[in-house]
Amino acid sequence: MSVVDLARFMEDLATESGQAILPFFRASFGMDDKGRGTGAFDPVTEADRAAETILRGRIKGTFPTHGIVGEEFGSDHADAECVWVLDPIDGTRAFITGLPTWGTLIGLLHDGVPVRGLMNQPYLGERFVGDGASATFHGIRGPRKLMTRRCERLADALLATTDPRLFAQGDEQDRFKSIESAVRMSRYGTDCYAYCMLAAGQIDLVVEAGLKPHDIVALIPIIEGAGGIVTAWDGGPAAKGGRIVAAGDVRLHAAALRHLNP
Repeated sequence: MSVVDLARFMEDLATESGQAILPFFRASFGMDDKGRGTGAFDPVTEADRAAETILRGRIKGTFPTHGIVGEEFGSDHADAECVWVLDPIDGTRAFITGLPTWGTLIGLLHDGVPVRGLMNQPYLGERFVGDGASATFHGIRGPRKLMTRRCERLADALLATTDPRLFAQGDEQDRFKSIESAVRMSRYGTDCYAYCMLAAGQIDLVVEAGLKPHDIVALIPIIEGAGGIVTAWDGGPAAKGGRIVAAGDVRLHAAALRHLNP
């Protein structure tokens, strides 16, 4: 397929998965706890499963040789040259509490490198897409180019993380507290939306830990396409998840790494 066709295909995936999800939002639906027995609440809903089923079916029908890695149904040919990485609802806790800070993440790896990403928020009618070279926001006022903002110093930065309690107690939590104490302001509970707001120039820094590939792969081409940088805490590639730091300004990213690697 051509690049234009691939972009259209991803847009269609977003539209169809969004149509499957929206009837469940702010409505009664079934929910399970994947973390049962571990002491950690890890919710999954009927909407998660319905959306991923649609995404997998469309991808397999169009690209039968491609691999798929999804949050709900695991991996299928994850060693393929092209692999789709899916999170039907990133921010399930927000979803089940009726808050709109969730989104569907659709990412594409080529030889293990994120080359395309899309975040769809169907309730707000917002979509963020990127290919590593450019990124675009589509909303009710039409499309516009995404661009991160300049912010060199941690003292001027706005930081976001999903939940500070997700950092492991001890060294990991201490490193996050160190960087949080250095920024101007921090916000919690944003999941994938924080990364998209970073790409849009609203947030300067996102620091997280314990991420899976489906949590971050789709967001990397969006942030990089908007002029930002995403790595692991040690400065390595972010596509495998784990401890992640994203910044809109390379100078701020360097400053963040110094706090995260004392």
